[in-house]
Amino acid sequence: MTIVEKILALHSNKSSLRPGELVNAKVDLILGNDVTAPVAIKEFRKIGISKVFDKDKVALVPDHFTPNKDIQSAENSLMMRNFAKEMEITNYFEVGRVGIEHCLLPEKGLVAPGEIIIGADSHTCTYGALNAFATGVGSTDIAAAMATGYLWFRVPETIKIIYTGKLREWVSGKDLILYTIGQIGVDGALYKSIEFMGDTIKNLSIDSRMTMANMAIEAGAKCGLFDYDEKTEEYLKNRVTRNYVPVTSDSDAVYEKILKFDVSNLEPQVAFPHLPENTRAVQEAKNIKIDQAVIGSCTNGRMEDLRIAAKLLKGHKVHPDVRCIIFPGTQEIYKNALKEGLIEIFIDAGAAVSTPTCGPCLGGHMGVLAKGERAVSTTNRNFVGRMGHPESEVYLVNPAVATASAIVGYIVHPEEVLK
Repeated sequence: MTIVEKILALHSNKSSLRPGELVNAKVDLILGNDVTAPVAIKEFRKIGISKVFDKDKVALVPDHFTPNKDIQSAENSLMMRNFAKEMEITNYFEVGRVGIEHCLLPEKGLVAPGEIIIGADSHTCTYGALNAFATGVGSTDIAAAMATGYLWFRVPETIKIIYTGKLREWVSGKDLILYTIGQIGVDGALYKSIEFMGDTIKNLSIDSRMTMANMAIEAGAKCGLFDYDEKTEEYLKNRVTRNYVPVTSDSDAVYEKILKFDVSNLEPQVAFPHLPENTRAVQEAKNIKIDQAVIGSCTNGRMEDLRIAAKLLKGHKVHPDVRCIIFPGTQEIYKNALKEGLIEIFIDAGAAVSTPTCGPCLGGHMGVLAKGERAVSTTNRNFVGRMGHPESEVYLVNPAVATASAIVGYIVHPEEVLK
């Protein structure tokens, strides 16, 4: 069996599974945010029970429109807050202690190998970086799972992608996943599990693996999974105290297809508007003028990303025609960036540093684009109107390209800044 088949079999008391089978699987963690949880809470009320199945296995993270940007977002957050109190939910994270959900939950040790995590947010697949089956589901599914502890799944087919070659400087997990989506398309892995494998992946940091797993959904995938290794173990060591069982695919596992990419000559990638699959090498985006640069989000708001941004911004200034907004993924990441002097570098360079929030990624707040404006962003989507006005444009890039572009004023290779 493949990784996803093994995890689903274990959680549904089956000895074996094959793609296409339907199972009712026990879930280990249920996630809701301030956009999706209110819908789930309303549906949960209709079921007519007084308590969630396990108060320790529900996480409520108000991160999309918080700190609240208007009355509606305040009402949504209040509903979550009251529900969390009523249900005595352990893992409710208030403003000031909250973070961007897909940065926060792994950091808090709420995700472990071999587990099933469902979230009413499409980028829940991020946790596949830690060898867990994690996937986004609808709010009504969240309601049912909060009541029962179970959810039905169709067992997905698996695509194995093998990456070989040493990555060049300024090339990261973001470039690997953008390149992959460019090769297979936004529906190239529709309802499939992707296993990211190969020597390149073994040398990739956990932060970069999370970036790749995060954007598996942008290829239509149900989940994106990585093997458990010493890097996974090191990341989990001081975070997860409960027992867990890593899962690996069998040597005779059956895959729908196996793809191989030699990425030794891969350049930093840019996804042009208005799809993540519209990818080209950064040289093909040269001289595209920008108005805003966004560094952060559940895709690239971790310490590795902030360190790259600081390395480029140190001794430089953000271009006077550009707004550069930086979003640490969690309060802990923010604090570590402070300790390392990164925040001072950002502010000295003329960048704005925000409290952790999803805000600009979905055109919610803290960086909405006006008509005709153009942004480079380390976020995960660049659909029409994603970050604001329908006639604005978003170019998806890695943190190095976003930072270099903020300095120069147009999209540029990072090496141009350090000449």
